[in-house]
Amino acid sequence: MGSDVRSLSEPQVLAHTKRRLFPDDRTEATRSYAVADTQFAQDEWRPGHRIAPAVRERLAPFNHVQVGSGYPDLVGVGCLESELLAVDRLGDEPPLIAVEAKGYASRGVDTHQGIVQAYDRLHEANAAYVAAPADAISATDRTLARELNVGVLGVDADGAVRPIEVPRVVGNRTTGEATAVRFQASAQGVAEQSFGLNHPKNYLGYPLALAADGETERLLSTHDIVGAAEDARRGAAFLGLIETGPTTELTALGREVVRFGMSECGSLEAALGAFESWYRSRTRFIDDAPAWGRLARRILFAYPATELLVGELQTLYDDWVTEPSLVEFVEHLHELHPSVAIELFVRNDEGVRRRVLTADGALQADALEDGGIYHSPTVFQLKTMLYHVGILTDRGTEPHRLEPREDVWALRHPV
Repeated sequence: MGSDVRSLSEPQVLAHTKRRLFPDDRTEATRSYAVADTQFAQDEWRPGHRIAPAVRERLAPFNHVQVGSGYPDLVGVGCLESELLAVDRLGDEPPLIAVEAKGYASRGVDTHQGIVQAYDRLHEANAAYVAAPADAISATDRTLARELNVGVLGVDADGAVRPIEVPRVVGNRTTGEATAVRFQASAQGVAEQSFGLNHPKNYLGYPLALAADGETERLLSTHDIVGAAEDARRGAAFLGLIETGPTTELTALGREVVRFGMSECGSLEAALGAFESWYRSRTRFIDDAPAWGRLARRILFAYPATELLVGELQTLYDDWVTEPSLVEFVEHLHELHPSVAIELFVRNDEGVRRRVLTADGALQADALEDGGIYHSPTVFQLKTMLYHVGILTDRGTEPHRLEPREDVWALRHPV
């Protein structure tokens, strides 16, 4: 990426900064998520100034996320190294971080503008930084940054990123579009493998098997609940039924599932046995097992994405769009909740995000006609589960078989 610090462009500065703040070697316990602005997804970030493919790959995924009154170059959520923050945690949640990058251009490096932009992000972010070539950061810049509580990161020619001024964490809560990034960084965010299975019984069965005497995976297989135990474990975690880490533990919601099973069936063993009758059933779960289906419905409605989806489908119904297609639904969501729509429905692949969004974050609607651009956990697994619990009229479809103009997203019982 160049051996002279004066060759560091804005995209290069940002790529080095992202690698330092949000490294790829995170564990499940220290998960993070960050997106670069869509201007960096293009072939050129300025006319005549190309972005190297390796830089784009480092910066991906892309989204156009408003924080404060503008759009940071990088916005992410994660637990940063202690030397990067005056306070390394804020309550029980990792901080929301906004970064403005500045690199060498024809008129030098506008670090002052970067500091002012970063300060604006503190209306919603917990910490904000300006990142720039180290030799372009002046004593005046450092004084202004300290006064405004903006962190300063100096990027060296070899790509090393060092804190020059360290910000204090502030207690702002994310209330706008940045909630999409916080959601994706959480244990319940829509990752490519968040829901590997499309029947809610597979996830309800996991806390029962975990609480019962015996090896969890063997119990799941013995009672024909699910063969893919790891997928069931992951989905149960995404629905908030278990906590994963060095050990797997039931959450309060997971314990309630166990209590329900014992109340409904008399014992844990009997509850596990009840699942055998639903093996490979194609019947809607709430019709197959009404009590369990209602329990699954409450759990799925507590999943953060569900309330938004149901609320916006009701809005469309109120506007006489009773059976919106997937394309119509995503277009509607993007008008009202642009960052959320992209994070929920569009794969975080670099090429896919470049097809779907323009440099200024506008939706390229023709790309929505291709089923391959969609997140399978949303359009297939989550949608099918919402069908099984009686919320949606239609099952989900795998992206490679998906016809977005024909895929209906409608409430079974609109109000």
